[in-house]
Amino acid sequence: MQPTLPDMRLCEAIALRISQTPQQRITFAEYMDLVLYHPQHGYYASDRVNIGAKGDFVTSPHMGADFGELLAEQFADMWQIMGCPVPFTLVEMGAGQGILAGDVLVYLQRRYPDLFNAIEYLIVEKSPALKKEQQQRLQDFPLRWCELSEIPSNSIVGCCFSNELVDAFPVHQFAIERGQLREIYVTIQDGINFIEVTDEPSTERLNQYFELLGIDIISRVYPDGYRSEVNLAALDWLSAIADKLQRGYLLTIDYGYPGDRYYNPARNQGTLQCYYQHRHHDNPYINIGKQDITAHVNFTALEKWGELCGLQKIGFTQQALFLMALGLGDRIASLSSSNATDGKAILQILQRRDALHQMMNPMGLGGFGVLIQCKGLTEKERLHSLKGLSMP
Repeated sequence: MQPTLPDMRLCEAIALRISQTPQQRITFAEYMDLVLYHPQHGYYASDRVNIGAKGDFVTSPHMGADFGELLAEQFADMWQIMGCPVPFTLVEMGAGQGILAGDVLVYLQRRYPDLFNAIEYLIVEKSPALKKEQQQRLQDFPLRWCELSEIPSNSIVGCCFSNELVDAFPVHQFAIERGQLREIYVTIQDGINFIEVTDEPSTERLNQYFELLGIDIISRVYPDGYRSEVNLAALDWLSAIADKLQRGYLLTIDYGYPGDRYYNPARNQGTLQCYYQHRHHDNPYINIGKQDITAHVNFTALEKWGELCGLQKIGFTQQALFLMALGLGDRIASLSSSNATDGKAILQILQRRDALHQMMNPMGLGGFGVLIQCKGLTEKERLHSLKGLSMP
């Protein structure tokens, strides 16, 4: 893949930040944060963020309205289990282009008008460019945009949810050197090139992270040169949500692994991926400001840290099984029994069927993890089987 010219204004901003530190370096987590979220020049702050068929990557909502409609079925199920509270707050964190929110709300308005009238829909969005697009797309609905910090503690009764958000949080990178845990830092060489150096961890939280998981990362099973990531930002995010949630659910959909698979000794170069024009690679030091950077989610860390924050695990499954339990199979079956004879209608049916199959492909979107946690529910509510976690 031919690299494109980086955003020099962003490179200069990162170089300035490095020059202002006592040791002339920043953690990889800070580098990734600047590359993605610098207020003026970061990938997500600019109008360069490009999602969709002609962009850098696609998400499930781009496959059609079915994903949002099936998710709406799960929200309706949650609302009924909780005794139909009014208001029922939906907090979508990282709403992309607003496609998912639109699909959810249109479907609820049509199929569950009582729930639709009870809903307070909040969007927490860090990207100014995406927020602008969301506001244009969703102008017919009574939504509210806010920062997570602006939501009062212990105030949400409903469901907080995200789809492909946690993978874009800045991660710390580490390497094993001579049997020791070393953190990866970014510095400058020859005034223009960003290079990596390793040193002592910047925070004791890295060691505590592995204690939380029960993983001895400096044992002999991890050879010299082994490297991977630690997503401390995900833990901070989880703490914030647990503080805001009074009663209800947290639904997290993303790609990732349980902890033992995440830190499998055979996966010795971590999970960091960069996405540029539907191609992926593992070099975060090219296309700076013009590509997405992600790392897989460690679902065991979310479960264990959630428990410390008062969030109880309801269940964990794959997206394919989750969507099938919510009625994806019925939708595919209804397409197969269609009597369409018009060529254009047949093409549309084939395209939709292909999209539905993509959402359940275990090697793609269907292999995503779906983690559901809760807080403040009665024992009866907590033990009530959620529709999306039942066997399809």
